[in-house]
Parts: sequence; structure tokens; C-alpha cells
Amino acid sequence: MSARAAWIAACACWIGLVLLGLAWELWLAPLRPGGSWLVLKVLPLLAPLMGLLRGRRYTFQWSSLLVWAYVMEGSVRAVSDPGPSARLAVLEIALAAAFFGFAVAWLRATRAR
Repeated sequence: MSARAAWIAACACWIGLVLLGLAWELWLAPLRPGGSWLVLKVLPLLAPLMGLLRGRRYTFQWSSLLVWAYVMEGSVRAVSDPGPSARLAVLEIALAAAFFGFAVAWLRATRAR
């Protein structure tokens, strides 16, 4: 996989996590009808967004650690939440794990030799 393809895929996964978090907690399966304060879980995802889009190595490095919090949250909610929320949690796990893989691929492809 080329560095550019890995970068595009990683950014797409990250943006997908942001959009999924918003849609999940506001419309698709909120904890309370009409939305919940759990939508604030998206805020940490917004912090590195510009650095990821600009291809900054350090941002990719620490974002690849931050994303594991979303894998953990998705894992807990996949086994504890009923119905559509559990399916959204599996999607969250998939997007977060895919971001990690693409971020590592991009970091390896762009490292200085």
C-alpha cells in the first residue's frame, strides 16, 4: 500500500469515527430520546483532526494511541447495549482498528531511513 493511500484511508476512518459518534448519540441510538451528553465523546477526536489531514507524523503517532479508547468503548457497548447500539459499537471498533492499521502503514511508509 502506498503512503498516500494509507493516509487517505486513515483520514477517512478518523472522519468516519467523528460522524459515527455524532450520529450514534444524537439520532441513531442515543441513550435518551432526543440525544445524550455522551455525544461529547467526539470532542477528543476533533483535537488531532487538522494534524491528521495535514499529514503530521507526531499527530499520527499519538492518535494511534488515542484510538484504542474508542476500541474499548465499542467493545464494552457491543456486549452490553441492546439492538442497534450494539451494531454501531461493532462499526466503531472496525473504524478504530482500521485507523490504527492505516496509521501504522502510513507511519512506516513515511519514516526517514
